[in-house]
Amino acid sequence: MANQEHLELLKQSLQDWNRWRAKHPEVQPDLSEANLGNANLGNANLSRADLSRATLVGTNLAEAILTECHIYGISAWDIELTGAIQNSLVITPIYQPTITVDNLKIAQFIYLLLNNQEIRDVITTITTKVVLILGRFTPKRKTVLDALRNILRTKDYVPIMFDFDKPASKDTHETITTLARLARFVIADITEAKSIPQELVSIVEAFPSLAIQPLLQRDSEPWGMYDHIKRYPWVLPIQRYVDLPDLLATLEERVIGPAERKAQELTKP
Repeated sequence: MANQEHLELLKQSLQDWNRWRAKHPEVQPDLSEANLGNANLGNANLSRADLSRATLVGTNLAEAILTECHIYGISAWDIELTGAIQNSLVITPIYQPTITVDNLKIAQFIYLLLNNQEIRDVITTITTKVVLILGRFTPKRKTVLDALRNILRTKDYVPIMFDFDKPASKDTHETITTLARLARFVIADITEAKSIPQELVSIVEAFPSLAIQPLLQRDSEPWGMYDHIKRYPWVLPIQRYVDLPDLLATLEERVIGPAERKAQELTKP
């Protein structure tokens, strides 16, 4: 439970709080279990404060000093941390070996990761089984993408498909980049490419450890600048297919197998 004198001083005046901190640096403020939701604590000196189980929802901590704060059990959502000093935040309770991080927003996740086997299993799944499928969602092309997804599921992969036919927004590139970071490899059907080339080039250039397996229906040709990316060693040769039955008949041999082997090669220490 928070020391009421400390809590009242903090809420009353940040200037008085900071002066008190400067005058009594030996005191460790006790703000444990305090409700600091929506509080304006910008520029506050909270170094070494005990914020265990405190509520920090919508709290402004811009330019605040949080060095060596104890933050086990906090509720931190929609906080403003621009310019805040976040060094050596203690995420463990006092009776456990000390673990520190330097980012308040990820502190809760790190603690869960360390203490929850299910969370660790999710991370393992994401980093070893996710396959990003890129292509167009026109009726004809989506049939191919859906078939790819279904086969990948039977192979114990976790397929994620991205729809390039939806209107692009400023977040499109960021979304694709995030998905690429999660993927073990990418399967890109570049038949009737439209928006795919720009994003695929970005992925290829940004992720040299990510295997890319392009697909192309036999009566189509890659876009004009495709030669730019095929020179990268993590881009596999285009696998051409006549139609969907032809693709599915050789999918393991010509698509999934080569992509998985390349992924293993690229992730070797």
